[in-house]
Amino acid sequence: MLKKETSTAMVSIANDWRAYYYLMSMKKRKSDQVRYQSESEVEVLGSVVGEGLSAHEQAKELPHSPGVYLMKDAKDTIIYIGKAKDLRKRVANYFLSNRSAKTDALVRKIVRIEHIITGNEYEALVLENNLIKKYSPHYNISLKDGKSYPMIRITNEPFPKVFKTRRMIDDGSLYYGPYPDAGKLDLYLDLINRLFPLRRCSTPLRRRDRPCLYYHIGLCSGPCAGLVSEEEYNKSIQAVKNLLEGRSEGLIARLEGEMAEASRNLNFEEAATKRDQIAAIRSVAVEQQVQDFTQESRDYAAIEMRGPLCTISLMQMREGQLIGRALYRAETLADETETLLNFLVQYYADGLKLPQFLYVSHEIDIALIRRYFTEQLGGRLEVSLPLDGKHYRILRMARENASRDVEKRLRGRDNTQALVSLAEVVGLSEPPALIEGFDVSHLEGKYTVASLISFRDGRADKPNYRRYNIKGLGGKIDDYEAIREAVARRYTKILNENLERPGLLVIDGGRGQVNAARAILDDLGMFDIPIIGLAEEHETIVFDDGREDLQLPLESEALRLVIAVRDECHRFATGANQALRSKEASFRLLESVPGIGRKRSEALISRYGSIEAMLAKSAEELAAESSIPLTVAERLLKQLSL
Repeated sequence: MLKKETSTAMVSIANDWRAYYYLMSMKKRKSDQVRYQSESEVEVLGSVVGEGLSAHEQAKELPHSPGVYLMKDAKDTIIYIGKAKDLRKRVANYFLSNRSAKTDALVRKIVRIEHIITGNEYEALVLENNLIKKYSPHYNISLKDGKSYPMIRITNEPFPKVFKTRRMIDDGSLYYGPYPDAGKLDLYLDLINRLFPLRRCSTPLRRRDRPCLYYHIGLCSGPCAGLVSEEEYNKSIQAVKNLLEGRSEGLIARLEGEMAEASRNLNFEEAATKRDQIAAIRSVAVEQQVQDFTQESRDYAAIEMRGPLCTISLMQMREGQLIGRALYRAETLADETETLLNFLVQYYADGLKLPQFLYVSHEIDIALIRRYFTEQLGGRLEVSLPLDGKHYRILRMARENASRDVEKRLRGRDNTQALVSLAEVVGLSEPPALIEGFDVSHLEGKYTVASLISFRDGRADKPNYRRYNIKGLGGKIDDYEAIREAVARRYTKILNENLERPGLLVIDGGRGQVNAARAILDDLGMFDIPIIGLAEEHETIVFDDGREDLQLPLESEALRLVIAVRDECHRFATGANQALRSKEASFRLLESVPGIGRKRSEALISRYGSIEAMLAKSAEELAAESSIPLTVAERLLKQLSL
């Protein structure tokens, strides 16, 4: 029983706690399903520590136990819910003097900390999820469906319509996409409308005596006037589905024949039209379709973050076919690993969407999430983080979708004030029109890559991104030397070719990395280029001129912009590192095929660029284009499809 002075304060948490049936007391039925105690059986274990203490002092009084903590503001509103293996250690981290700017926004609002002790971290995970669903705290991840990209909808009705939409309606309609490139999608839809005379009317189908204009110009088969049977109309719908599901070989062959015929007849305009149609089919098909020949159900979840902005891309494959993609958006204080874990718990909460296999882009506690899926949702799910092979390639596609979305959200922000503020913080005479940033990525000393990114007027300037493979380290881990090499290569080129110099250089790192870059620029005589560093752990700005390190408040526009530059540096460097690892894995995969050695595998990668491009070819095409025996090409495609 609680002490009298505590019971009043705990009424609300006690009621909440009872609603979710304390997990420490769970028992299992013979069927291995979880049996929860009734409300009357539940002991109220939640508590507060030290009435009248500051939030920081409350954190110091928490027990060294696994559990869930609830942070409240001055209005007694729950603003954040988290779990921990060790409550005191975890919550105390929020109050470190060198805490990040994101965390500082939360800490300044905390007045009261309540906690619930659980038997282990798994029980804490389940309880955390339940409480988050009920209270939706402001600073917890709140994922919103980010279907900002258009999709193709086939309506669920007699004589269905096919059109572009950005909104999903749960009425049995079929949806394909989303498609990141709306221009390609428009071209693709135009092709569908020309090939298949489907109705375009926006109103429900009504019987007419005479068909509309679209019928008379050959773009509708006239179902409203009874000029086509439902069976015949549905044949066209099935053909459209075949196209959208990647079964386009027959249509492409037909269009290629028509293009050749038009060329022979010197009808170059029609030939060009056919050429563009073929390109549209192939382009959209690559984005829409990822095919293999297994019957497994698989999901791929990838996360991308830029500061507090987060986008998660989820791709679903069933029976070897990509059936859906979705984007989910959030703003969160958590890191990528914690955010991804919380998303998976939320997304699969009903247990209905569980696949057989789940592939993720970041290392999460696999044992923990696997147990959650088994015991709470009744499904056995294998979770893994692929580093190469076909699953890695599909996951890379999902991550690219997430990256595009989060960057689109960043571009929507006005950075004028951020540039002015940044100039004041650094001590520049004017806002920097051009900012360049550097980061280094490696895997235990292998595949060391330095990235250079460019921001023009506060926005990412991707055409001017560069990657530098660092080869002089001999397997050693030396970020300082890697920064020196990359900066030397970049700014020697700028000096020799008289290219535009940046108004500011941002280094992902602390004083050591900043000093390494400063030494190179000084050797080149580029004393006019200022340098700052941003250490990720504490979001601390480091200067190159002896000034003390600086921590800006979260609301600082200058800090937001520097974080965006740093995060983009990190993303680009990590992507380059992963690309090198993937390329090496591709070489190993190709060389495992009898008849293909290192030289031939390098030639294949050089010609096609990726495994996916090879899979899009027939054995005959590979043999003819790459000068390899047909039998070798057949073995190659078989191996790549595994």
